[in-house]
Amino acid sequence: MIFQHTKHQIHAYWDAACVSWMSSQLITFLAQQINCQEAILHISNGSTDREYCIVHNHSWTPLSETLDAALQYPLVNMTSTVLCNATGVSPDVVKGKALVVMRGDCGFSQKALVAQSLGATTLLIASSKSLITPSANDSEYAKIHIPLALMRYRDLLEAQQVFGEGMQVKLYAPPHSKIDASIAVMLLIAIVTVALGGYWTSQTDKADSGELFLYSPLKVVFFVALMCGMLVLMYFFYNVLVYVIIGIFCLASASALFSCLDAVMEKLGCGTGSFSIRNFNLSVRSLILAAVCISIAVVWGVYRNEDRWIWILQDLLGIAFCLNFMKTISLSNFKICVILLSLLLVYDVFFVFITPFFTKNGVSIMVQVALGPDASGEKLPVVMRVPRFSAWAQNLCGMQFSILGYGDIIVPGLLVAYCSRFDVWINSSKKIYFVSCCIAYLLGMIVTFAVMLLSGMGQPALLYLVPFTLITSAVVAGCRGEMRQFWAGTTYEVRGPESSKGLCI
Repeated sequence: MIFQHTKHQIHAYWDAACVSWMSSQLITFLAQQINCQEAILHISNGSTDREYCIVHNHSWTPLSETLDAALQYPLVNMTSTVLCNATGVSPDVVKGKALVVMRGDCGFSQKALVAQSLGATTLLIASSKSLITPSANDSEYAKIHIPLALMRYRDLLEAQQVFGEGMQVKLYAPPHSKIDASIAVMLLIAIVTVALGGYWTSQTDKADSGELFLYSPLKVVFFVALMCGMLVLMYFFYNVLVYVIIGIFCLASASALFSCLDAVMEKLGCGTGSFSIRNFNLSVRSLILAAVCISIAVVWGVYRNEDRWIWILQDLLGIAFCLNFMKTISLSNFKICVILLSLLLVYDVFFVFITPFFTKNGVSIMVQVALGPDASGEKLPVVMRVPRFSAWAQNLCGMQFSILGYGDIIVPGLLVAYCSRFDVWINSSKKIYFVSCCIAYLLGMIVTFAVMLLSGMGQPALLYLVPFTLITSAVVAGCRGEMRQFWAGTTYEVRGPESSKGLCI
């Protein structure tokens, strides 16, 4: 009965892993579609103040970088007009003031020229649609000398309820910082997850060190080819398959979280009581943990698009999924590690750097699948997300995240787990292979950060993680004179189909 339950878990993890590897390799620390032209509208009436999101264009008159340096103007609400011409608008009403009008009927530059001719100092355009960067022909930018920005119409309605008609406004655009504390948090999540996954694997009894062993190079190649096919299917049928993946993630992550918490409770010796119903022994601890884990997964599934706080649950479920996957799936020897990681490196680089030459919009298939074709639509739940703490203006318009794909944890983590088991097999008290591989992973992540910050764009982390971890592990084995054993693995780990202890593929 226990083996049958575990086998079903394996299939769920395997399906979810295909999705994670398929779509998450690229996006290590790629800020979620940050538009650097978001800014802040500060509204006050002398006693109360609020700040709202606005979107502007640096090609128009630039905004001040700080609130103190920004000029303050009274706001005139003229959302009853779209201001495509000056008909019916008295210059005395708007002269020397900020003006807000509705979006539509004519271009942004035409509205700005009319507002400027009336003597307005600032033009705000209220939009009931999604905010976009206001733009015009290059020749029109030089004609306009007043700041122009878009704001949400619902924000204006809220401000009217708070302030009434006596609103004073300032517009400013804080500079966007490339270096953010979220990077350090993401690095901590990655290295702790990889290290814990490797440690957990080495603490498992040898007869149960892995439920599924990868030992056949041919099947590893088939698996990577399957991932390529799934990624292409996601590219063409994203709107349908995204909900299938969300369902798989809920099931697999709830099961993984249960396994992680159950292992912790077992280690602490908590909740060992049980009772019987019709000859079935039920653990009180298991029932409570199952209820908690299912509840967390359901809450995430219901509120998955609530960016302000749901990222905490997604990261919790993601960490549990990665940990349990590294414990459940075992690579049988270093040869399989080299084949799998090298193929995934090629896969990663191809879908990040090569596919933009074949797509209509010039964006890689990996980016479009990972972030979704619609910035406001469903996203694949295959990434760790941490809000960018310094992106104040951007977060007003929509939460901005540093994100790390599960595959960038799981793929090197499988090698770290193999190194950890190998330390046990050779009775290494200093855990030399495990520690060395963890350090290599940390250095690879730091290099990924550095390249991302210098280039200003997201990086395929496996491009750096795979060489760091594979080369370090090989050097340690070579220096210790254990390369032959490290390459081939140990005798018990490769099991035939007749084994009832695990599942070999």
